[in-house]
Amino acid sequence: MTKIDEKLQPILDDVLRRNAGETEFLQAVQEVLESLGRVIAKHPEYADHALIERICEPERQIIFRVPWVDDAGQVQINRGFRVQFNSALGPYKGGLRFHPSVNVGIIKFLGFEQIFKNALTGLPIGGGKGGSDFNPRGRSDGEIMRFCQSFMTELYRHLGEYTDVPAGDIGVGAREIGFLFGQYKRLTNRYEAGVLTGKGLVYGGSRARREATGYGAVYFVNRMLATRGEGFDGKRAVVSGSGNVAIYTIEKIREFGGKVIACSDSNGYIVDEAGIDLELVKEIKEIRRGRISEYVDLKSGSHYVEKGSIWDVPCDVAMPSATQNELTGKDAGTLIRNGVTAVGEGANMPSTPEAVRLFQEAGVMFAPGKAANAGGVATSALEMQQNASRDSWTFEQTEERLAAIMHDIHDRCAATAEEYGVPGDYVLGANVAGFVRVAEAMQAMGVI
Repeated sequence: MTKIDEKLQPILDDVLRRNAGETEFLQAVQEVLESLGRVIAKHPEYADHALIERICEPERQIIFRVPWVDDAGQVQINRGFRVQFNSALGPYKGGLRFHPSVNVGIIKFLGFEQIFKNALTGLPIGGGKGGSDFNPRGRSDGEIMRFCQSFMTELYRHLGEYTDVPAGDIGVGAREIGFLFGQYKRLTNRYEAGVLTGKGLVYGGSRARREATGYGAVYFVNRMLATRGEGFDGKRAVVSGSGNVAIYTIEKIREFGGKVIACSDSNGYIVDEAGIDLELVKEIKEIRRGRISEYVDLKSGSHYVEKGSIWDVPCDVAMPSATQNELTGKDAGTLIRNGVTAVGEGANMPSTPEAVRLFQEAGVMFAPGKAANAGGVATSALEMQQNASRDSWTFEQTEERLAAIMHDIHDRCAATAEEYGVPGDYVLGANVAGFVRVAEAMQAMGVI
């Protein structure tokens, strides 16, 4: 692993001390600081006025109680979070995650990553993240509505199209966004469409938003493969997850001529050597809200592995698209031995530091999540543009903009890595390119 520059080590030590126990957040900070030694050597002014220390400290952290009543009439209590991390480039922008694993450390890690991801898009959006330890799985629509209304009753006072604009994430789809927006509108007496993104098309949503993160990751990886004169055509791919990101990653890989032969959920994974039947996956996950194991009952020739590691399946391209730290050093070793040539992160920080190191040492092209999965937030920003102008673009117009943004992100990361003497290192390229844009904005605004 890259050694931290001696000028940055005291900053990391202080972050470790102040945020003890927040494992994912500390991992994210360390990864960024490991990339900044070359920047500080070239631009020592970035170390002035505690600029890096300020980037590592959220501007605001909001934690609140969310009481709601279940279908049995019992009062339930959850905890809500919103971390407004950095607004140097624009209003805070980042999703809401509803999942039992949510805690302040995970929200801070996601918000910190969001700062640099949003900066890479070139769009005027800052970084934030939020959510709750509420588990929507198994809950009725009525229970989810009542939870969302209670959650928004507290959160609404911290939001606004020029302040903070949440979107969806794990556990928060179009249904939840609709309930949240309805409550925001009721509380504020304003039809402020630009305050939430990921909305339904009938009330201000953007076409291609649902597809954007998965499509964007594939656009990035295809551009990365092109630097070696390759593409997805004829390649075997494995995509972890079977939610929104994974489904549309599979769809776009197929359009580019690749064959996805495995996907997963939290219980296990399926392998279909003939190529995953995407329509069947959509039916199971989007319509039935079922488990991926149902696939093998409906598609002959496929098989299901309970638990286990999807990364045991040999492939040319791996697209981890489920959750953080899902791909370990052991998994990376297996993929490398089986001949993987490229890895593109569709989820946020799905590869452990050891896995990233092994990929880079083996010469595997590696696209980090803060660059590769920026398509979702980029299209959210495009939704904000459409809301501000009272306009609605076609699917084709939006996807064309998405493709251009992802190609630009790739090229910016590649050029930055080249500039700092490590060609092909997309991790350093993404971290440095994002950092420099935020740092310059913060410097211009003084010590705030």
